[in-house]
Amino acid sequence: MVNLVKGQKVELTKSNPGLTKINAGLGWDVNAFDSGTAFDLDAEVFLLGDNGKVTSDSDFIFYGNMTHPSGAVEHTGDNRDGAGEGDDETIRIDLSRVPESITRISFVATIYDAETRNQNFGQVRNAFIRIYNPDTNEELIRYDLTEDYSIETALIIAELYRHNGEWKFNAVGAGYQGGLEAICRGYGVNV
Repeated sequence: MVNLVKGQKVELTKSNPGLTKINAGLGWDVNAFDSGTAFDLDAEVFLLGDNGKVTSDSDFIFYGNMTHPSGAVEHTGDNRDGAGEGDDETIRIDLSRVPESITRISFVATIYDAETRNQNFGQVRNAFIRIYNPDTNEELIRYDLTEDYSIETALIIAELYRHNGEWKFNAVGAGYQGGLEAICRGYGVNV
C-alpha cells in the first residue's frame, strides 16, 4: 500500500498489472463538540474529458444518479451520518468500461446543506480516500486529508487520470467555498 500526501501522484494500473476493478472508499468523522446539528457528508464523482469538464450531466455520479450510463462507475449509497469505523461511502469503478472520451475521474466530498447548518470541513476529522482491490480487499493507495479546511464546504479529494494508456492517482486535497453547486459549475454540470 502507498500512503500519499497532498499533491503526490502514483501509478495505479502500471504497478498492478491486470487490475481493472477498483473500489474507492471515502471516510470521515465529525467533531462531536462543534455544531450540535447532524452532518451529512456526500461523496460525488465527476467523469471528465480532456477539457476538465463533464461531457454530459450523466457524468456526475452522486446519491441522485448512482450509476454512469457506461456502467463504469457506481455509487453504492448515501451514508447520512458518517458513524462507525471504515469507509462511509464507496464508489465501484471498472476501469475497462470507462469511455475513451473520459480522461479523469474526480472524487469530491461536500457537506449537505452546509450554509444553512453553518458547517464546514474544519469540523470534519480523519477524512480519507483509499483505493482497494474489491476481489482481494488489498488496499493499494491511501490519502489522509490532514489540512484544516476551516471555511470550505466542498473538497476535491483526489482524481484518477489516464496517462499513456495507464491510470494514475493524484492526491489533490483542494478545498472550495460554495459547496456542491460551485464544484458542479466548475466541472460543467448544469445546476
